[in-house]
Amino acid sequence: MSPILHEAGSVEFGINGLGILNDAIDCKVVHELNGSYELEMTYPASGIHAQLITDRSIIKAKPDPLAAPQPFRVYRILKKMRNLAIYARHLTYDLIGIPASPFTASYAVQAMERLQTHAVAACPFVFSTDKSTTGMMMQATPKPIWNILGGSEGSLLDVYGGEYEFDGFRVVLRSRLGADN
Repeated sequence: MSPILHEAGSVEFGINGLGILNDAIDCKVVHELNGSYELEMTYPASGIHAQLITDRSIIKAKPDPLAAPQPFRVYRILKKMRNLAIYARHLTYDLIGIPASPFTASYAVQAMERLQTHAVAACPFVFSTDKSTTGMMMQATPKPIWNILGGSEGSLLDVYGGEYEFDGFRVVLRSRLGADN
């Protein structure tokens, strides 16, 4: 599947958006467990859709041959010779700009629910978990939801453990992703 370009404000990705990026030279996704989830693409500066690729536009691409296509938001475009180097992060990085007011939670399900109910800006994301882990989590100050998910002391990941699955506007904290083969 070739990457597909969508407008910055898109919330539906079932159509061909602004166009299919058939002339992309290469497109790769790097996804680290509970870490970065980024797309890097080389696209000809003279490509049919080159002028439509802008900062914050969305590129839908398959992270691997077996996965469903995922939306990535463009955050950097560099012109290199006759090509564009395009860098994008998974759409869930938008959670950096959505703060949540202070809350406490006694178990993982409650913490995930409180992300939604304590968001202080419009939040199109849905949060869930399959974990039944208990433990006291306390967010004493407003913070971006992205920071509450992980990467700091007292975060959901720190308190309850697990592995994140990001699928479009869905954020799921799983006990474990994949299968042990």
